[in-house]
This record gives sequence, C-alpha cells and structure tokens, in this order.
Amino acid sequence: MAANRYIFLFKRLKRPVCSVSLRRNATFSVLFESPSRRPVSLLRSGGGGSAPLSWTRSISSGNSPRPPDTSLFVPVDIKTDFSEDGSVGAELTQPLDKSELLKVLNRFYKRKEIQKLASENGLDARLFHQAFISFRKYVLETETLAADLHIVLNDICCGAGHIDDIYPYFMRHAKQIFPMLDCMDDLRKISDLRVPANWYPEARSIQRKVVFHAGPTNSGKTYHAIQRYLEAKSGVYCGPLKLLAHEIFEKSNSAGVPCDLVTGEERIFVDPDGQQSGHVACTIEMCSVTTPYEVAVIDEIQMIRDPSRGWAWTRALLGLCAEEIHVCGEAAAINFVTELMYTTGEEVEVRNYERLTPFSLMDHALESLDNLQPGDCVVCFSKNDIYSISRQIEVRGLECAVIYGSLPPGTKLSQAKKFNDPSDPCKILVATDAIGMGLNLSIRRIIFNSLVKPSINEKGEKEMDTITTSQALQIAGRAGRFSSTFKEGEVTTMHRDDLPVLKEIMGRAVDPIETAGLHPTAEQIEMFAYHLPEATLSNLIDIFVSLSQVDGLYFVCNVDDFKFLADMIQHIPLNLRSRYVFCTAPINKKQPFVCTTFLKFARQFSRDEPLTFDWVCRHISWPPMPPKNIKDLAHLEAVHDVLDLYLWLSYRFMDMFPDANRVRDIQREMDEIIQVGVHNITRLIRASEAQSSESLPSTQLQTPPQVQRRLRGSQGRGQPPKDVSGSSTLGSRLVQEGRLTKDLLQQLRREWSEEQMHPARNEQTHSRTGGGKSRADKKKRK
Repeated sequence: MAANRYIFLFKRLKRPVCSVSLRRNATFSVLFESPSRRPVSLLRSGGGGSAPLSWTRSISSGNSPRPPDTSLFVPVDIKTDFSEDGSVGAELTQPLDKSELLKVLNRFYKRKEIQKLASENGLDARLFHQAFISFRKYVLETETLAADLHIVLNDICCGAGHIDDIYPYFMRHAKQIFPMLDCMDDLRKISDLRVPANWYPEARSIQRKVVFHAGPTNSGKTYHAIQRYLEAKSGVYCGPLKLLAHEIFEKSNSAGVPCDLVTGEERIFVDPDGQQSGHVACTIEMCSVTTPYEVAVIDEIQMIRDPSRGWAWTRALLGLCAEEIHVCGEAAAINFVTELMYTTGEEVEVRNYERLTPFSLMDHALESLDNLQPGDCVVCFSKNDIYSISRQIEVRGLECAVIYGSLPPGTKLSQAKKFNDPSDPCKILVATDAIGMGLNLSIRRIIFNSLVKPSINEKGEKEMDTITTSQALQIAGRAGRFSSTFKEGEVTTMHRDDLPVLKEIMGRAVDPIETAGLHPTAEQIEMFAYHLPEATLSNLIDIFVSLSQVDGLYFVCNVDDFKFLADMIQHIPLNLRSRYVFCTAPINKKQPFVCTTFLKFARQFSRDEPLTFDWVCRHISWPPMPPKNIKDLAHLEAVHDVLDLYLWLSYRFMDMFPDANRVRDIQREMDEIIQVGVHNITRLIRASEAQSSESLPSTQLQTPPQVQRRLRGSQGRGQPPKDVSGSSTLGSRLVQEGRLTKDLLQQLRREWSEEQMHPARNEQTHSRTGGGKSRADKKKRK
C-alpha cells in the first residue's frame, strides 16, 4: 500500500460532541441555541408506544449501574453529501462497486465477533442494528466518502484487506448518531440519586433532633408541634396547603409571635420595613434549606410518598437546617422516617397521640337525601356529582354549602364559615376530599356518595380506583372534631352496597410508607444540558429519569406535568433556567384557558416585554361578568388560577411581572365574584340545564351590594338577566324544579309538533308501540 494511502488510513478520527435532540412523534423539534451544529441523536419522548418514564425506579446493587433503556434512542440521519476530503479516496484508488460493497457490509453485520465487540462498547443488539442500518445507508448513498474509509472499503472489495477493518469507522459513525455513548459515565454520575442526604451540607453540619408526632386526625399532634414552634426563638412551619400556612401565620401573630407568610404566590412580612421575622409559615415547596432555625415543623409527613409532590417533603426532612425537626403525620410513616434518619445519623423520638373525640361507623346507609340532617357532609369525588347532589338537595327545600378543590381559598373559607355558622340556614355541606385538610368544619356525619376516586398510577396514567384506608380515615376524621359543635362523629355511605366495602376499607391497617419522592433539580438539569447542549428540556428530563439511580428508599416523582409544560413552550426561545422555572409553575393542565394564557405569558416573557397590569386585564377580559351558569363559574375559576400564575411568576421574575399588587387586588375581587356564584350554585345548575331552551331566560344571581358596586359601570357589561321564576310556561317551571331535563323537554315538544301535523299516523304508531312501552316500564320497575 502506498505511503500516501497510509496517511489517509491512519488519519486521526474526530471525536463527536455529545448532544441529543428529541423526535416529537414525527412532527418537529426545536433545539436550544448552541454553537455546535453536529448531528444529534433523537430520544423518543411520549407517543410511539413507549412507556412513560415517570416513576422509573431501581434498587442499586453494589456499584454496577443498570444498563440504559436503549429503546429510547433513535438514530438520526446525518449528511451524506459532503466530505472534507473531497474525492481524494477515489482518485487514489478507484470508484467503489456498490453491489460488491453491499455484500461486504452485510458480511460485516453478520460477524458474531463484531457484534460482541460492539456490545462491549455500549451497542446492544437494538442499537447495533440501528447503527448498522444508518452506516450502510451512509456508505451506499454518500457520493464522496472520507478518504480513509474509501481506501479501507476498496481494499476489502479487492481482497487486500480484512472485513474487520471496517469496525473503527462503524463505531465512529455509531457515536455520531448515538453521541450519548461518549458521555454516558458523566451523565450517570449527575443522575445518581442514591444519597440525597448529601445534597444538603448545611443540615449535615449540625446534629438535629427529630421528633415524630404520630396520630390520626383530630388527635392534637400538630397542636403540640406548633406550641413548641411558638416557644422557639425562630422557626419555620411547612404545610401542604396555602390555607394551612395562612392559619399558622394568623395564629402565630395573634399569639404575639411575629411571623411571615411565604407561599408560591404570596409574601407577607409583618415588619413594616420588610425585614424577615424569626418565624415563617410557608407551603412546603417554599421552605428554605439554607436558613438556620431553632424549630421546624413538617406537617402531613405521609405525603412524602405522593407521586407528584413527595419530593418536597423529602427535601424538607433531609435539608431543613433546624436544631429540632418536628414531624407530624400518620403512624404509618414512623418506621420509614426512622429508617431515613439512619442515613443522616439522627435519632427519632416518637410521640403518639389518640383521637380527642370518637367517631363511629354507622350500621346503615343513608340511601336517600330525604334522610339528611343538620351537620351532614356528603363527600363526592367529582364536580359532576357535586352539582347533581347539591341540585337534588335544593329541590328538597334545603340549603347547602359547596367546597371542591379548584375553588379559590377565600371561597372555600367563605363556604366553611357559612356551614359552621349556627345562625345560617345552611346546615348541609357537599364537598370533595378537599375537606380532608386545611379547613375547620363542624361536621356531625360524613356520608360517602361514592368510594371510587380518580387517581394517577405509577405510569402516570389516570385510573378509577377505590379509596385507600389512609384517604378514608383522613376524610372520615373530619366528623365530630374536638373544637366543633358535635363532640362525636358518624360515618356512613349514600348507597347500601358501599357500606360493607367502607367497613372493610376502614378496618384495614394503613399501608406503611416505604419510599420517598425525589425530583431532578435545576442545577442537575443544567449539568445535563452542559453535556447535551442540543437537547430540549423535555428530552433532558427523559434522559435524567431513564439514567437515574435510586436506592430502595426513594423513587423519582412523576414528571408528566413538567414535561407537558416543557413541550408546550419548547418552540419559544428561552434560556434553560427560565424555561425550567416556567415548567415548575403549579398550573392545572386540564384547563385550556390556563394553558393558553401560560403560553402567552412565556411568549411575552421571551420578547423581553414586561407583563403589565393592563396587558393582563386585556387577556383575561377584565372586568368579568357575574356567572350565569356552571360554565361561566368554571371559567372564572380558571381566570383566578391565571392570576395565581402571574403572582407565582412575579416572585421569580419581578422585573417582567411588575404589577403583582394590582393583580392581587383584582384577584380578591374575582374571589368575591366566585363566592357569589358558589352561593347561588344551584341556580347556575338550573340555568345550565335550561340553557339550550330559548323560552328559558338566564338566571339572576343574588349579588351582594358591595360586589354590585364594583361591577356597576364596568365595560363590557350586559343587563342583568331576568329571573326564571317569572316565566309562566309549565316546561319552564318543571325544568326549574328539576323534574324535567332540557333534552326531555325538547323531545316532548318534537313529539307534540308531530302529533299536531300527523294526528292519524301518530295514533296508529301509538297503538302499535304503547303496549311495548308499558311492558318495558313494568320491567324497569321490577
């Protein structure tokens, strides 16, 4: 072989930059800005039949990492019409015979030695096959191959070289289309989550005292922890809900202990100069793991296993820098918390509490709403059931309060106050499991309308399942609370068939907590992005979760909501840190209006244009009209969530969301409008049922004078609709009273019109079908 051919043959192979992009189900992919323009591999993310990555979990065994899930990686096509060597290879040798070349490549693919060698270098059978298909296409379709590869292939075709000489060039190509192979070790180190306690050096630098206050609902466990919190020179309360943080904030300041409030959407400093107080009440995601405290209280510790939010309890428990950590929750978490503290070298003192007031499971179901009594709470697990039950209660001449999860906190408190007020005629409560924590309610009897609740399984999929023992006890425990009017509580079901099931559920022991949630941090994702500069954020999360290593005490939390937002704003140019913050925003992805506004926020932010108060008002059509039906009420709830989103972002990007105070003012007004709608919810339900009937005017709400004054004269207002009670038609009254649905009313009108037009034909039809209908009716009665 000539000397100049050896020069090209042993030419130094270029090492590709490790980068990855995302193939979005055969649609499009927009990449982060990066100086690199090399070909990148594609990672399957959702769709295409691939299993969701959230909740990926493995138990480490020694130091051997688990093999990557190669089904996620798809080779990308690389350019085949360019070679920096030009046609030097062909000039030095001769043009390649494509048919002979195909035979050589196929022989190379079938060699067992080559497959084994490729496997040792990270190419399993799947990746080896995909890499070979891409390599074969590259070799056969490229007009001018690199000179060194051209020379080697020519020698093999002429019988002067060995077929194994192709291997170095095959691997070079494989690493171009699967560049993660070159930085897999670094990625594994970054995504190693096996020792999360080491993430918090401030907490590890002190010896903390951990006290577990264990007991059921209404046992005084949180009360005793809060007493120690109030006695301390400094302290932090970490709760799962804004309502609970507000309650501790008010209780602390009422007791003469200055306390600040920190939630995702709100900051209140009691010091006039804005200086931080020694005590702070916050939602658990907002707690600081670098600020030193004397006492920290972590409420509802059993939520450490929550598939979406569990990471926040793990972070607080491992990371709070406090001399004393007071943990409150179910006894089912004692062993797990104790085991978790072994990893930090901290002992756990357990204090057990018994329920202060008893509650009993009744031996008969309610069976009918006619049997409702003052102090009853009907628990439903869907909004539709809430609407249906409250409508039926109103038909019976009773007034009820309504509480469900998507209501603003102010509206929930207003409805709770209405139900608790002895002088208020409202004596019945219809609610979801939102009453399980955060509200003080005077309930005598809990009535489960159903025992089936929507839930998210380990794969991030929605499914309907019977409530757990923990959920049942949490809800049932709201009956007969210590500080309420009723000193003893009762629990039953609406339907007779559900009662034995409820007894069986509540008779079981609560499942012990075995794992705690973890979530990739912004810093970890940024390190991933350093190694994978072309990756999308959703892609980075997928890679992180697929490679993450956790031990038996932890799991990776569900990241579907995060990825949903990441995919939604992927086409918007944002830097990685801003993109990450936007994707952690707590929004309900089921609300289209909220998602659309979120997208508008991100787009306006990317233009470096501040989101002013006037801009927000234009996009939410402020001021709003009072709700005329359930759809209007749901929209107002979505608008309230949008204002929450603005406030949440205003504390992360103050310069871009400058009008937080003005937005908070209109949010309070929105809360009052929603309160009016919920107060008149049964009228809204009636209006919704009668909406398609032209003869039925819209329902007039009883709007309080103070709200009327705010709304009077606002732009975009219409005249108040007339009250349906003034209608004189029989159909209107029947629909209003709930005895007739709008569909049935329209059907009756059509049949009546047909009878008037064709009386003889309809009489014959009636004579043929009347007997059959009667038999069907008798069968239904049986």
